[in-house]
Amino acid sequence: MSGWRDMVARRFLDRLGGEIGMATAVLAPVGVLAAIDQHAASVRDILAYGAPAAAAAILLAGYARGVLDEATKHGWTPPAVVEWSHADWTTLRLAAVCDLARRSDEPELALEA
Repeated sequence: MSGWRDMVARRFLDRLGGEIGMATAVLAPVGVLAAIDQHAASVRDILAYGAPAAAAAILLAGYARGVLDEATKHGWTPPAVVEWSHADWTTLRLAAVCDLARRSDEPELALEA
């Protein structure tokens, strides 16, 4: 069952990455990439504290859905084209989650990062 959940979570994160323009993030200024790394570290800390034994993709997808739900309540929508040098907190946070999912080779979320 967790294999199915992992697949669904990864599909969601891949789709989210496409929606926020992760493919163009590599072209962002160094400062933006550093901000994404800082967000990634925060997300890792949050998830490691909450449930260290769960599969990374499932945790990341759940976290991303929570961020999306809260941002949507406040009127946020994914930008049509992300100007990374002017990206908002939500976009950077979601980019960090997608990047963590992409970099996650192990079945478990690495707690020591």
